[in-house]
Amino acid sequence: MRILVTNDDGIDSTGLHILARSLTSFGEVIVGAPDSEYSGASSSFGPLHLIRPEMQMAHIEGIDQSWAVTGPPALCVMFARLGAFGPPFDLVVSGINPGANVGRSVYHSGTIGAALTARNGGITGVAVSQAVDEGGYLGQGLEVMLKNQKWHTAAEVAALAVSRLISDPLPEPRVLNINVPNLEMEEIKGWVDTEVGTDLIRSMSGISVEPKLGHEGAYHLKMSWGDRLPDPPVGTDVGAVSRGYVSLSWLSKLHREQPPLESSIEETFDEIFPS
Repeated sequence: MRILVTNDDGIDSTGLHILARSLTSFGEVIVGAPDSEYSGASSSFGPLHLIRPEMQMAHIEGIDQSWAVTGPPALCVMFARLGAFGPPFDLVVSGINPGANVGRSVYHSGTIGAALTARNGGITGVAVSQAVDEGGYLGQGLEVMLKNQKWHTAAEVAALAVSRLISDPLPEPRVLNINVPNLEMEEIKGWVDTEVGTDLIRSMSGISVEPKLGHEGAYHLKMSWGDRLPDPPVGTDVGAVSRGYVSLSWLSKLHREQPPLESSIEETFDEIFPS
């Protein structure tokens, strides 16, 4: 069993190191992660016709082989699939991300983008994120928020999930999005199979445009946050994590949806743009 561990916070992330060490009992663990932060990179590779990616050996205690790549996490996964880090991988695990990747943040997360890219290459991908205290509402947590982070809980949850995926293999590659409350293991209320929510606990509510002093025609864009919203139902990823449950969401592939009322594209446009 060969497991690739990656993330979107960079090779020096504490969550990455703890996650990698938690999986060594399952086989050969290789880390291939960005050399700097790529939060919000989703599944992007970057402009492949312009960039000249490089990889450099890195040191992570307890891990035999670690690489820092000059590119986003999805690119790390693609390079792994093409053989940059040796023989083929059986599983890709991405994380531990400081900040829950739930609700709308699923669309933008580089942590999840790595797992989606793994599935596109025929490998099951697991994304592991953990809520943070005092914020982290869009899948990101500032360094000042992480002083009380219980990384060991998320690592234990990830190891349990990986153990199950190995002992009971899936019939085809899939993506499992795991979100863990920032609690001690014994404080977690349980595990919930969830849907991706449509709202966040707290989200951006507005933006102000302020002139950049000394730079005519340039402006700072400052974001503001709304008030905390009521907890959604526990059956959603947002609601589960906010109530102290581990959220497990299987992320589907993109698929074609039927037009409204099963009408054809031409009929739909005729309804929208009558002649």
